[in-house]
Amino acid sequence: MIILSFYSHTLDGGDFVSLLYKEVDDFEAYAYHQKQFIGGNRYDRCVEAGCYPGKPWTLFFFYPADFTFVCPTELEDLQEKYQEFKKVNCEIYAISTDTHFAHKTWHDISKNISKIEYPMIGDPTHTLTYDFDVFDENDGLAQRGSFIIDPEGKIVVYEVNAGNVGRNAEELLRRLHACQFVYEHGNNVCPAKWKLGEKTIQTSIENVGK
Repeated sequence: MIILSFYSHTLDGGDFVSLLYKEVDDFEAYAYHQKQFIGGNRYDRCVEAGCYPGKPWTLFFFYPADFTFVCPTELEDLQEKYQEFKKVNCEIYAISTDTHFAHKTWHDISKNISKIEYPMIGDPTHTLTYDFDVFDENDGLAQRGSFIIDPEGKIVVYEVNAGNVGRNAEELLRRLHACQFVYEHGNNVCPAKWKLGEKTIQTSIENVGK
């Protein structure tokens, strides 16, 4: 006999709470970016820098810690796709519970991390990791959470990996493309493995169940 036990995720001991479509509030945080310390609201910072015409799409990429094993491989992989994210109006924010000072030091001494061009946010107070429900109480670190936010500030994709399993920037970019397509084309949906430029499905009665 096989016994399966399922643990539902709850907040404050209540019912299951999904973060999907949750609206992300503006926040203030310090970050290391382009060899400078920056601080303040993420939207204001982009507008002030002239990054994008209006609010961008956003990828929040939480990782456990600087100076570790899997994390630098993920961040380097993300950097290799960074220009492709920017081309489709998406800014990336890497976030850990380290300080922005630690991010600078890591950026200064690591060959792979020195390539990073996107902002690295420090969250030593755990404010963001709590808000996105990726704080690991046992380790005091952020879990490997990935969140795609649409221009309205709503979470449209999120996942959390085990600490010993790295993520794939190419897959995150594919999901972003799909989210952007359905955001612009409400009557079409993206099937499994859909990639930019491929055929989508129109949500008409003729296509139900095919």
